[in-house]
Amino acid sequence: MTGVLPQIAYRVYLYGMQQIIDETVVFVKKELAGAEGGHDWWHIYRVWQQAKHIAAKEAVDPLVVELGALLHDIADSKFHNGDENIGPAKAVAFLQNLAVSPEIIAHVENIIRHISFKGGNHEKVFYSTELGVVQDADRLDAIGAIGIARAFNYGGFTNRSLYDPAVVPNLEMTKEAYKNSTAPTITHFYEKLLLLKDRMNTATGKELAAERHAFMEIFLDRFYKEWEGVI
Repeated sequence: MTGVLPQIAYRVYLYGMQQIIDETVVFVKKELAGAEGGHDWWHIYRVWQQAKHIAAKEAVDPLVVELGALLHDIADSKFHNGDENIGPAKAVAFLQNLAVSPEIIAHVENIIRHISFKGGNHEKVFYSTELGVVQDADRLDAIGAIGIARAFNYGGFTNRSLYDPAVVPNLEMTKEAYKNSTAPTITHFYEKLLLLKDRMNTATGKELAAERHAFMEIFLDRFYKEWEGVI
């Protein structure tokens, strides 16, 4: 009998965890209906799946990872006049309604607040392995083939030009300057996308990022040749 009760308790925990995740999926799909194509439900889905893949090789709380991945862009500040508090507040209210523990809610809130790149020059004030996993998953979706597609989709959404040879990438941007940048999409590759490979947190993230980074370099080489009519 000694092993039965812990097994039952674990099954109850798994059932409760799955219920929370299932309800979160429904909530996120509803909230992001009609969102810009690079930050819609399918972006969340890809990050969620990638985060679970990375988390399987890390010592993390799986519930925190999955909730962090599912809720990390629930109200991206880019689409809410730069307000960085709407997303965390919305996630906290939702999780409180599900009676999730305060410790988990606080952890997920911190993931949402600290996951973004924001120019890459700001000081880290929070870090956890769970944040590292979700951040890697989110950054992987910003590079490679999907990353290229998302970059140009967002560029079109904000009416940015494809490329301007006269615009020099700014690698010293403050968080505020990065948020307000209207640089061409190709410039964004140098100000963010090509920097992500060396800013991954986990071994799995670094391995996957290297391959996606190489694909972006191939794309850029081809882009410049076609721009000049070489091929």
